[in-house]
Amino acid sequence: MILIADSGTTKTCWNLVDHGATRTEITTSGMNPYFQSEDDLAACIAADVVPHLNVVPKAVRAVFFYGAGCIHDKADVMQRAIARSIPTASIEVNTDLLGAARALCGQTAGIACIMGTGSNSCFYDGRQIVRNVSPLGFILGDEGSGADLGKHLLGNLLKDLMPPELKEKLFSEYALALPDIIHRVYRQPYPSRFLAGFSPFISRHLHEPSVRNLVLERFKAFFVRNITTYDYTSHKVHFVGSVAYHYQEILAEAARDAGISVGTVTASPMQGLIHYHT
Repeated sequence: MILIADSGTTKTCWNLVDHGATRTEITTSGMNPYFQSEDDLAACIAADVVPHLNVVPKAVRAVFFYGAGCIHDKADVMQRAIARSIPTASIEVNTDLLGAARALCGQTAGIACIMGTGSNSCFYDGRQIVRNVSPLGFILGDEGSGADLGKHLLGNLLKDLMPPELKEKLFSEYALALPDIIHRVYRQPYPSRFLAGFSPFISRHLHEPSVRNLVLERFKAFFVRNITTYDYTSHKVHFVGSVAYHYQEILAEAARDAGISVGTVTASPMQGLIHYHT
């Protein structure tokens, strides 16, 4: 049996796979060694993962963990945290972007993108990532992500660039006022999660022209500031992530306007990763 994990900013999906078929699925909070200590990560795995595997840890022969923040020495932090609870397994820790590329492209060259709470992209040669435009996070980049959409929605609403009734609806539905928003964005941890939490509101109000145009323009910004630096004329652009999946129609429109061909769009990389590793 092998254990595959796909970890983003918001949640981590764990699949225990036995002979190519999922045996157990577990969902925990997002795990990021860039923001969390080894002790915190290890405690989460011990409490929220291992007891729910329904097998003894030594039955897991390999762990493949793909996560945000798993770069350089931070990958070692994640590896050690996993080893505390699953000490007999072969453990491989990679970035969520390599996980997306393997899930979307397999062993074929292509452009792989993540568009969920955050956004990222790369050119993948069928074996490894050979070029990556830095996403820069939701303040300087992450164009088209849930956090980016939420940031621009709130900014436009609070600067009265959208219909006033839309602002009233948002304040009412989320029980928020301007001071609450400022506090959550600038004073509380995980502001990107908070901002991405407005994606369902955006989705429900796509009939409002100003909301739809906001989404379209942020997707266009993603293509211009990221994908046009790759060889997009010879390769399709593939996407994984909740935002790409739920806004497919607008994403396709933005791609057409940029002369870019969209390939696979899926909400989760897990099935592609299971296929890749088995």
